[in-house]
Amino acid sequence: DPVSAWDREALTALRAAVARRDVAGIRAVVSRRDPDAVLQLAGEGLLAEPADPLARECAERLRRRDLDGDAELADALQGRPSDLRPLAVDLEELASILEGDPVHGGGRIDLATGDVWHHSPFEESIDDEEREDEERWLWVEASSNAGWSDMSDFVDIVDDARLADRLERAIHGPRPFRQFRDALAEHPDELTRFHLFADERQRGRTRRWLADHGLRSVGRSYVD
Repeated sequence: DPVSAWDREALTALRAAVARRDVAGIRAVVSRRDPDAVLQLAGEGLLAEPADPLARECAERLRRRDLDGDAELADALQGRPSDLRPLAVDLEELASILEGDPVHGGGRIDLATGDVWHHSPFEESIDDEEREDEERWLWVEASSNAGWSDMSDFVDIVDDARLADRLERAIHGPRPFRQFRDALAEHPDELTRFHLFADERQRGRTRRWLADHGLRSVGRSYVD
């Protein structure tokens, strides 16, 4: 089978290539694996060279899949006109706020730089003038609802009936996130598969959230 499984080593290599905006590196990692599993992640790096054949293929696959955020990324890869304001924001960092603890979470985006700041929405060090500066900051509130849905949807694609049953009971019991991850910890391949599954969806939801606020991610390079 020319499509090999996405393991931790391959994902680490892909993440590094995306962070460097290394299109050749992205192509090398994706070429022997299922691209549909990493369209949001790979597509972020491919924004550096939208004319690349892999970028065009990624856009086509995104439109066929049509999850949250897929259309927005496909539009960007295909260079379609957009009224959205471009911003170099780290989608993974922003997702960690959007889908974090709604009680102790929250944060803001610096609209001048794209930097993401974590803090409690009740943080006393933030003065009223800073809170009201809508041209500089976009405030972010957290919700864990989508994260629970990811776990529930993942259970539906687990082939091991016993594991699927255990995961189903975990997400409907106390401390569902902890119990779910504890159950998957005994199945490292499935744990990696879940991280890939959830990460792809989180990136798409975050991209869609930005679009709903008039913004589009143009990727963020971490080249030294």
